Amino acid sequence: MRKHLKSLIKILFPLALGGGILYWTYRDFDFSAVSHTFLYEMNLWWLALSLVFEVLSHVFRGLRWKQTLEPLGERPRTGTCINSIFLSYAASLVIPRSGEVARCGVLKRYDGVSFTKSLGTVVTERVVDMVCVMLIALLVVMLQFDVLRTFFVEKGTNFDSLRSLLTSGSLYLWAGVLIALCVGAYYVLRRFSFAEKVKGTLRGFWEGICSVRKVKNLPLFLFYSAAIWGSYIMQFYLTFYCFPFTADLGFRAGLAVFITTSFAVLVPTPNGAGPWHYVVISMLTMLYGVSETDAGVFALIVHGTQTAALILLGVWSMVALGRTKVLLKQ
Repeated sequence: MRKHLKSLIKILFPLALGGGILYWTYRDFDFSAVSHTFLYEMNLWWLALSLVFEVLSHVFRGLRWKQTLEPLGERPRTGTCINSIFLSYAASLVIPRSGEVARCGVLKRYDGVSFTKSLGTVVTERVVDMVCVMLIALLVVMLQFDVLRTFFVEKGTNFDSLRSLLTSGSLYLWAGVLIALCVGAYYVLRRFSFAEKVKGTLRGFWEGICSVRKVKNLPLFLFYSAAIWGSYIMQFYLTFYCFPFTADLGFRAGLAVFITTSFAVLVPTPNGAGPWHYVVISMLTMLYGVSETDAGVFALIVHGTQTAALILLGVWSMVALGRTKVLLKQ
């Protein structure tokens, strides 16, 4: 009973959180503007092209994942890796962050890849992605510092308080205490009978994390990483050309809004629904002069079409993986 309740909470809480933020963001919105813009003002060719880059980002991610698994002696098929990525993003629409586990399960089921090793490589991917986000954020700060500062000040962020927090001795004291507790817990747990089993699991996990050091073609790995994030940027930026009120904003504006939404989707809602809309609307209206109605239309249509594409890719992957299973049995 408790297990079912936890599963239900994992599904309902993100939906409630995202729905609450969406309601608050669109509480006074005229939704008739959405259909009017979609039918009479949008350039759907640019939207279609942006969705091509959405698919490409997942394909490059699948190719990169296969590369990180090879040094561990795991050689899943390319199609399985790519379809598992498609499925992972669709799964995360139901339960945020569940996609990482889902895609490792797909490789285990269809190609016999070690679950712990593949999960370790997923952690490696997240570290690499974090570095990519930080580099893009640094570029945006260099290009649009005054614009971003205006945005955060308007939203109540106190830069002086943030600076004092980062230089506070208590912050590093608590960090040291946390590290000491983790080390102490490790030495206590290793005395129990299940320690060897835990160590075996952690060993496979650690091998996956370290796999990036052993990739055979590091330039190709870096290319895949750049291609993933380049596709993400183009996927978002090209949607500016779909609407007359954003078509002239330029690449710098697109990059600034994109990197801010990359942090917004860290809130555990389905595909960032709610926080993503709020950030996009806030930035377009406050910094780039787009009307609140037009910004709301932009956020709803762009996020809606991208989410619909994730669902279709998830259905595609299930069909493709189902055919693979049938072929394996023959």
